[in-house]
Amino acid sequence: MRLVVAGGTGVVGRHVVAQARAAGHDVVPLSRSTGQDVVSGDGLAAALAGADAVIDVTSVASTSTRTAVGFFRRATTHLLAAGQAALVPHHVALSIVGIDDETSGYYAGKVEQERLVAAGPLPWTLLRATQFHEFVPQLVQRTSVGPFVVVPAMRTATVAAAEVAGALVALAAGPPRGRATDLGGPEEAELADQVRRFLTATGERRRALRVPLPGPLRRRLRAGVLVPGPGADRGRQTFAEWLSQAPKLS
Repeated sequence: MRLVVAGGTGVVGRHVVAQARAAGHDVVPLSRSTGQDVVSGDGLAAALAGADAVIDVTSVASTSTRTAVGFFRRATTHLLAAGQAALVPHHVALSIVGIDDETSGYYAGKVEQERLVAAGPLPWTLLRATQFHEFVPQLVQRTSVGPFVVVPAMRTATVAAAEVAGALVALAAGPPRGRATDLGGPEEAELADQVRRFLTATGERRRALRVPLPGPLRRRLRAGVLVPGPGADRGRQTFAEWLSQAPKLS
């Protein structure tokens, strides 16, 4: 199959590209460096020509509602329009477990993406997954203040990005399914505890501070809204297993 991967250089996208190629698929990663831009739509028509499926794992590094919604609206609209013009028979998108009622921040952008995909012109599959194990070092880098790492209080069930990628490739190789079964990690944990374990394992001397941030979203995060419910698929690699291979922060 010819698979086009939007966001193919990101945390999940790199695994999607590698696993799809290992499975024998013809893979086309979209990249500005090769002339494709999902935000402007440039280069998408040519890249999607002859594709059997598009896998969208694009992301934006912002918690601004306006920025996130704007990014996912433009990127999804352009990918769907290019897919329709190229007669692509399957659009696969990655989203986040538990975001149904979210109206702010990054999650609002993902809600907008889901809406556009479900209402769009292409047969589709949507996979919701939990945060990745790789989210922990990203958080450390973003929220470190001097000797401290400020960690929002929240329950998680992190999953390996490689396992999410494998699920996406398998879904893209099959027929459109609409909402696929949610995918989460094999165990539930407190995010601050995972950060502490990461800091210890990688020799970091910073201290994780668990902060119960105010607001309705933060209350839902503390209550475990992003943890998958009964019936979800579960990844196999634990956080400890992933952590044994995690690199030190640069």
